[in-house]
Amino acid sequence: MQSETVAVVAVTYNSERLLPDLIASLAPGLEGVGWHLTIADNASADDSVGAVRRLAPDATVVEMGRNAGYAAGINAAVAKAGPFTAVLVLNPDVRLTPGCIRTLLGVLRKEGTGIAVPLLVDGDGDLIHTMRREPAARRVLGDAFLGAVRAGRVAALGEMVTDESRYANETVTDWAEGSTVLISAECWERVAPWDESFFLYSEETDFALRARDAGLVTRFSPAAKAIHLEGDSKVSPALWTLLTLNKVRLYGRRHNRVLTAGFWASLLLREASRAALGKVPSRMATRALLSPSRLRELPGPETVQRDAASLKS
Repeated sequence: MQSETVAVVAVTYNSERLLPDLIASLAPGLEGVGWHLTIADNASADDSVGAVRRLAPDATVVEMGRNAGYAAGINAAVAKAGPFTAVLVLNPDVRLTPGCIRTLLGVLRKEGTGIAVPLLVDGDGDLIHTMRREPAARRVLGDAFLGAVRAGRVAALGEMVTDESRYANETVTDWAEGSTVLISAECWERVAPWDESFFLYSEETDFALRARDAGLVTRFSPAAKAIHLEGDSKVSPALWTLLTLNKVRLYGRRHNRVLTAGFWASLLLREASRAALGKVPSRMATRALLSPSRLRELPGPETVQRDAASLKS
């Protein structure tokens, strides 16, 4: 693996407190592999940039000058990363375990593989269900009526793969959550850039599905392991709303209007039913789904700020 050169890229946004542990995990996690680190900072208000420069003085720092979103940060970081045989995309709240990426590179080199992802656990060591199936109306409805965990045990009914036996062996998945993703240089050259119009959420889904369209699958391996502390999209109404709207946007780009209308209706039913139970994130998502202007607009930081401010008014 010494001939491998991994471009490690991360996008920071007020991530100062997370960076010491992330950076400390890189050398053990990439043991036996050549690598270099590039950080794209989305105009953090804290000292994320200073922390990178203190903790990883050899790293390249790309200051975006604005909150440009996750995909834009990844694209900018890779553009400055120099030659590579693979790109490792990491969230700042990921911690690699020793040897993780060397193992994952072996998986990535299997024929027809464009993306390799590890087994992820949370801060308590519990399995995170990271594998996903292609979005479909029936899977949204399965989630609505059965709940994500129960529906996810049946391929036809759940987008999230929740059958824990599926995480015991190496397998191909339609896509996987984007916090820890290793992408081959071939896949990057054929499929990149990541679609910046999503701003946040669904960009990893879009990239993996476009890679699959190009004949390059996403392969999961339990032999490689990382820790993901996870974000707050499920508790932040503004972020949950953005996640929900981006699901419709992504689906609409891959399907005709009739199918997209069915997908939208399924999401509306799911969110409205949860809003009726008093769930604030779903209440906000329902309003957004019923707004033609919200479905048409391209998201950005002002979208999230506006939704967050509406809760306080």
